Amino acid sequence: MNEYIIICLFALLGSGLTFFSGFGLGTLLVPVFAIFFPIDLAIALTAVVHFLNNIFKLTLIGKNANRQIVLKFGLPAILSAFLGAYVLTFIVNIPPLYTYAISDKIFYITPVKLIIAILLFIFSLFDIVPKLAKLDFDEKYIPLGGLLSGFFGGLSGNQGALRTAFLIRANLTKEAFIATGVVIAVLIDISRLTVYSVDILKVGDKIDYMLLISATLSAFAGAVLGNRLLKKITVKTLQLIVGVMLLIFSVLLALGIV
Repeated sequence: MNEYIIICLFALLGSGLTFFSGFGLGTLLVPVFAIFFPIDLAIALTAVVHFLNNIFKLTLIGKNANRQIVLKFGLPAILSAFLGAYVLTFIVNIPPLYTYAISDKIFYITPVKLIIAILLFIFSLFDIVPKLAKLDFDEKYIPLGGLLSGFFGGLSGNQGALRTAFLIRANLTKEAFIATGVVIAVLIDISRLTVYSVDILKVGDKIDYMLLISATLSAFAGAVLGNRLLKKITVKTLQLIVGVMLLIFSVLLALGIV
């Protein structure tokens, strides 16, 4: 029963935060699931909750998505996500750059996570530093953002933060920003899951389906709460929230904690 309470609580909180930032649910759920289940099963359960939650969010706000940005960002992201997932099969055994331990927990700093962390740290400054916040990315860079987000998403699973870092600069309304990110996230999830499905099916008989349903419903509840709170915040506040979360996430990623 303890695992139900803890996992559902993190699913609810993670989904609520992800609604604004565009990333974080998978990052929160994998280590929480891993407390109670083997890591391969934890990743499988998280992948399912993440995908279903994005589908649910589409029903809430999908109509606000900017179709032009979805096409410019999403199509390159889908293709590069396949490539990233494929590359992962070759580099999965590359040793970490550095390994360290805190108490009984071992952390690994890998080349992929370090590269993503550096990119995210730079992007976070554009949302936090006032002078940089006034700068805008030319729309021609949107496809590049899709390529990078999709590739690193397929390679490491960390695509939401990089996607958000580009989209927050695309001059979208707060509703369009979140909805567009959700549509793109669903497209990338589908792309990734087609590659990951073989590993997920291997642990299908070990999945606690009642726990999976409970975690998914909790994530749905978090999305509903996030949607209601969305009306009470400004675009500037949203940009600041994203910037701070990008900064924190980049540091944790660089240290191998997430």
